Amino acid sequence: MSRPARPRIGFTRRITLAATALRWWGPRQWIVAALGALGIGVLLGVATVLIPNDFFSRDIAPTAWDRPVWIATSLLSGLLVGSYVSPRGAAPAPEDSSADSGSRWGLAGGLLAWFAIGCPVCNKIALLALGYSGAMAYFAPLQPWMAALALVMTFGAVIYRLSGQVECPVSIPRPDALQETAERTQA
Repeated sequence: MSRPARPRIGFTRRITLAATALRWWGPRQWIVAALGALGIGVLLGVATVLIPNDFFSRDIAPTAWDRPVWIATSLLSGLLVGSYVSPRGAAPAPEDSSADSGSRWGLAGGLLAWFAIGCPVCNKIALLALGYSGAMAYFAPLQPWMAALALVMTFGAVIYRLSGQVECPVSIPRPDALQETAERTQA
């Protein structure tokens, strides 16, 4: 049996629904979102050496946009993590496989942000594929674009998840199901 079709919602409407969902959040969701943002921020910051540490090193100094992208990615990812927490006493939402696409987009956005804010020559994949000079000549100029794409993907995932918390899905019957129902009532 196929899943009922959901009406398409415009982006501005999704943003309005997402803002409504945030207003309905309780302390439990906000605490999880804050802890998620902090955890992801520390993970990204340590791995890309935006937080100085003894575990990793960075050959190229961070650019001016590295820190704002890092902070924005952490905050958006925290909101995404918080969107998976139900308020205390609420019944768990039914499983919807389409809701999982928000987590995939969020994960892809976070991974892309990690590549974007990291040192271009410290990235072993870029270094092996392009060499030191190739990483500086080809990979480094792509990093701002990767950062922008990462933020768009993560923002989209957050908006999609949050708007789904207040959107009322309407079950639209298939045309063949309507005809079967009409035939049964006539018989």
